[in-house]
Amino acid sequence: MSAPELRVGVVGFGWMGQVHARALSRLVQHYPDAPLRPRLVAVADNAPDDRTTRAAGAYGFAHVLTDWRELVSRDDVDLVCVTGPNFIHRDVAVAAAWAGKHLWVEKPAGRDAVETAEIAAAVEAAGVQAATGFNYRNVPAVQRARRLVASGAIGAVEHSTVRFLADYSADPAAALSWRFRSDLSGTGVLGDLVSHATDLLAHVVSPISELVVERATFIDQRREAVPGAMHYEQGAGALGDVENEDYVSALLRLEDGSRAVLESSRVAVGEQNTYGFEVHGTRGAIAWDFRRMNELRVATADGDRYLDTYYATQYAGPGDGEIGVFQPGTNNPLGFDDLKVVEARRLVGSIASGVAEGATIADALAAARVLDAMITSSDERKWVSL
Repeated sequence: MSAPELRVGVVGFGWMGQVHARALSRLVQHYPDAPLRPRLVAVADNAPDDRTTRAAGAYGFAHVLTDWRELVSRDDVDLVCVTGPNFIHRDVAVAAAWAGKHLWVEKPAGRDAVETAEIAAAVEAAGVQAATGFNYRNVPAVQRARRLVASGAIGAVEHSTVRFLADYSADPAAALSWRFRSDLSGTGVLGDLVSHATDLLAHVVSPISELVVERATFIDQRREAVPGAMHYEQGAGALGDVENEDYVSALLRLEDGSRAVLESSRVAVGEQNTYGFEVHGTRGAIAWDFRRMNELRVATADGDRYLDTYYATQYAGPGDGEIGVFQPGTNNPLGFDDLKVVEARRLVGSIASGVAEGATIADALAAARVLDAMITSSDERKWVSL
């Protein structure tokens, strides 16, 4: 007997909307015992190109819409994926929750902690489930790292380093898209990359308790975008101001008493998806880099010998996170889309059982509060407690 259907609507069909659609379509291929079977029902997107037409043809959506309100109000939609620009997240998510729909909301859920709290309140009041797109948690090597830290294998954590660096906005000729407008995006690299970085640090090591932050905008102006242009396309209009940050550096104190350094940039020439962390403890260390996603570098003391201890590379395999449902053996790497399939499985499990699995809207709210504290610290040039 097949599992009951989970009828899905996707709001926003850019790259991330397509990632969500693929993940849900693949779910039962990797998890044949999933308690619900997703079916793509409707997609809403008003971009001036043919991507919604492609959605119907390539992904099998039965209904292609231009107004997200029509999608949210449909009786044949159980789950709404919120994958459009930041400025619609709060309105779509709150409306969907009040309509009794479960949510899969990409980060940042809201443009700030106030909007994110409004989503969380709507989710709680409606009694629906809501997942947040912190997919780096699902990397098998990251799961091994988390287990090693929790087990004390590297001793008590002393300090960590987290770096999320990218070059996607390094071209000064790239268009002044919504991502660079405070009223549309909220923050810049904070919401886009630092939200991931702070969640990953909390997941592997410990939540942040205090911080001091420096922000910078290196490319102050860009040319206006043509309608529908992405941030990596060339601008063609008048020059306008970039209103949010390109770069963030932070000193962090964590709840476990350890310290951390965080650095993130969207304009780092030479860096593409340089996402990773190092965690140093009293008896060892671990290091992970997204560009070598299947590998975890581990150094552990040999008895009482600490000097000249060296890293050895461990490869993720069955038993590490969810790798076994994708690959049969060690060092058969997963990809980015696979991490979203894991995310989808945890959301489907949450919907079926009523008990939250994976990253939730509460985790999105925790990250949003950290980002707000970072803005306060940078603006007022002081340490801020959470």
